Amino acid sequence: MNISREEVLHVARLARLGMTETEADKLTGQLSHILENFEVLKQIDTAGVTPTTQAVPLKNVMKPDEVTPSLAPEDTLANAPGKEASYFRIRAVLE
Repeated sequence: MNISREEVLHVARLARLGMTETEADKLTGQLSHILENFEVLKQIDTAGVTPTTQAVPLKNVMKPDEVTPSLAPEDTLANAPGKEASYFRIRAVLE
């Protein structure tokens, strides 16, 4: 299936794409090639193939949340550049 240059320009205009004459000519050939590949795919018999949303089954790789004891405030603040009581001390961000 071939796509005409006018169709390419029309779609580019609808998508509000600025396109030079050279780009339109190049894109016409590329889109025609892509559409030819889809024509080949249409010939494949898919009668016995069940439709899927994923090519491979999805698997959750996240580990489950586990409750663990947190660090003591002294350990947490041990390497802090600035601290005040049991808080991190930083420069003011907003005035």
